Amino acid sequence: MASALRTLGMLGGMSWESTIPYYRNLNRVIRTARGGHHSAPLLLCSVDFDEIERFQASDDWDGAGRLLGGKAWSLANAGAEALLLCTNTMHRVASQIEAISGLPLLHVGDACGAAIRGAGLRRIGLLGTRYTMEMNFLIDRLEQQFDLQVLVPESDDRQLVHRVIFDELCQGEVLASSRR
Repeated sequence: MASALRTLGMLGGMSWESTIPYYRNLNRVIRTARGGHHSAPLLLCSVDFDEIERFQASDDWDGAGRLLGGKAWSLANAGAEALLLCTNTMHRVASQIEAISGLPLLHVGDACGAAIRGAGLRRIGLLGTRYTMEMNFLIDRLEQQFDLQVLVPESDDRQLVHRVIFDELCQGEVLASSRR
């Protein structure tokens, strides 16, 4: 008999469109690994992205961290044993979330860094929201912990990528003009 899986708490809704692939892929990995009708033991807290977006726009990362930390604390009290953020940008407040919730957070930088190094790469390009590309929370982690060189687009291109993420991907679409 396979050992019991730990319950993972998912902080999603940032946007809800980005939460769906996390849920789907986690369950596919478990089904592939365990076979049959197995699925991942998950608890999901989907936050209102509008509130998070307001924190981001006003540069109130502490407020965002308190909000997400409180949601993570609720997941811990509901039985979550570890956390997953279903977004890259909010890893900016990962340490605050861990401190408030008392749970370990599976950091996107660690997963990406390990996969990148496993593929034998040392120099990578990073695309994301302007916060992810301009703040050092992810870049520093990849460079310092995985000895990677991280490149980001020039300012105008960062703004374009940010706009496509917020105005299109968060709405579940990508315009043909944005694909070019």
